[in-house]
Amino acid sequence: MSETKRRKPAPANPPVKAATDSPTAAAADLPAAAKAQAVLRISSRNYSSWSMRGWLILRLSGLPFRTEVVSLDDPSTRAELLLQSSSILIPSLAHDGAEIWDTSGIAEYLNELLPESGLLPADRLARARCRAICGEMHAGFHALRSSLPMNLRAEVPGFTVWSAARSDIERICALWRDCLTTWGGPWLFGAQPSVADAMYAPVVLRCRTYDVPLDAACEDYAKTILGWPDVQEWIAAAKEEPEARITELEFDAEF
Repeated sequence: MSETKRRKPAPANPPVKAATDSPTAAAADLPAAAKAQAVLRISSRNYSSWSMRGWLILRLSGLPFRTEVVSLDDPSTRAELLLQSSSILIPSLAHDGAEIWDTSGIAEYLNELLPESGLLPADRLARARCRAICGEMHAGFHALRSSLPMNLRAEVPGFTVWSAARSDIERICALWRDCLTTWGGPWLFGAQPSVADAMYAPVVLRCRTYDVPLDAACEDYAKTILGWPDVQEWIAAAKEEPEARITELEFDAEF
């Protein structure tokens, strides 16, 4: 039997500066290939963790870009958000003749295009670990995704996290603690954010939405993510976007 209860709206975040898709890097400082117009297609800022990851990765890269939002009325977009699609095609990046629809592919493309951007750590061993934990986020944690769907306008105090999703959270926290201990924090690979932080940022937001308690080290990391100006900007934009309700993601199911 399942029991459902409607989520409470999340309290407003402190004001942040108006959203803009262009990073602070000057276009004149970019290599010639990077000066082509880049377009990132996303779906819902409120519901789509993969759109958030792609957007954060582009911000980290320093590549100027504009965003196009795909309507949630599109059946394929809704299917992706509801984990009913065999492939995830949003977000997708169009740039200089390339079309990349996989978030890890977007990160690797941008790292090749802008290797000095710091998307991946400079140290070989750190870079290998970064790719490994990003791959684990990309391919795994299915129970977490289905049981705690992203919803930045929701707040669910006292949410019951059942065993499969709890195991996912415990594994993620172990990854965080290991990276923070090995590379000294406050980000997963040291003093600056990387692709790994962009990949795990939506997990932090899920923990806040569903009132998931974290140990001291992981709580400090969560605060680092929540203090990231780009994350604050994304959250503010999510709460200001036109209300597009997906009823399947607007209820909490306890099994």
